[in-house]
Amino acid sequence: MINGQIRDKEIRVIGENGEQLGIMSPKEAMKLAQEAELDLVKIAPKAQPPVCKIIDYGKYRYELARKEKEAKKKQKTVEVKEVRLSPNIEANDLNTKVNNAKKFISKGNKVKVTLRFRGREMAHMQQSKHILDDFAQMLVDVAVIEKPAKLEGRSMSMVLTEKR
Repeated sequence: MINGQIRDKEIRVIGENGEQLGIMSPKEAMKLAQEAELDLVKIAPKAQPPVCKIIDYGKYRYELARKEKEAKKKQKTVEVKEVRLSPNIEANDLNTKVNNAKKFISKGNKVKVTLRFRGREMAHMQQSKHILDDFAQMLVDVAVIEKPAKLEGRSMSMVLTEKR
C-alpha cells in the first residue's frame, strides 16, 4: 500500500534515513512525505501498529525486483534424465548406460532408470529386478537411491541422485 491507500488509524513511521519518527496518523505521515517529495509506503502491514516508511516508491520497487532477480540467478534447476534398459541387456551395453548415468549425475541432475518389458518379458518381471540393483551398485560411489525400484505398468523404475 502506498500514500492514500493507507487507511489505518495510526501507523509507526520510519524516516527516509531509517530513523524512527514515532507513531502518528496517516495524514501527518503523508504531510511529512510530501514535504520530502517522497512516498509513504507500508512495509510491514501485519505489525501492531503497521510500519510505514518514507521512501521513493519507484526506487523501492526497482530494488525489490533486483533482489528477486538476484535470488533467481542463484537458484539451481535439477533435471531428471532417463536411462532406459531392457531385461536382456548385455554387460557392455549396461556399462555404457552406467557411464551415461555417471555423466548426468556429475552435472547435478537426477537419473531415472527405467527397465522396459515387452511381450513375453512381462512373465519374468520380478527376476529382472536384479538388473536395476546391479545398476545402482555400479553407481554406488557417485549416486544414492532416492526412490527404490517400483513396478509401474509395463516398466520398473527407480530414481538416483548425487551422493552428498
